[in-house]
Amino acid sequence: MTLNRINPPELSPPTGFSHAVTATGHTLVLLAGQTALDSGGKVVGETLPAQFEHALINLLTALQAAGGTPADLARLTVHTTDVAAYRDHAPELGRIWRALAGRDYPAMAVIGITRLWDEEAVVELDGLAVLS
Repeated sequence: MTLNRINPPELSPPTGFSHAVTATGHTLVLLAGQTALDSGGKVVGETLPAQFEHALINLLTALQAAGGTPADLARLTVHTTDVAAYRDHAPELGRIWRALAGRDYPAMAVIGITRLWDEEAVVELDGLAVLS
């Protein structure tokens, strides 16, 4: 599997994401939206960073169960009920990302939404990975 991260010099330098990712491989993994649910189905984490960390752990757990690693992520979408808080916590969220997923950033988008399925949740992550 090969992921090629593309960041054209004509675009603003990316911080914590790649502008485009090309992928070649054999297995496509579509990762369902993950929030900060614990194994009992309860949302954990009082802050956006705490929920982001738990949601990312959940997403990476699903990816690992499918045979992948964080480096296999080609695309990630972040849905949040508070874009301003996400922006305010961006440095901390970046540290969480690097600690759990490394520095190979997928193509990413942050989408502001009204609410998530579980009303206590403030962030949900879904993604796409390509495995060899």
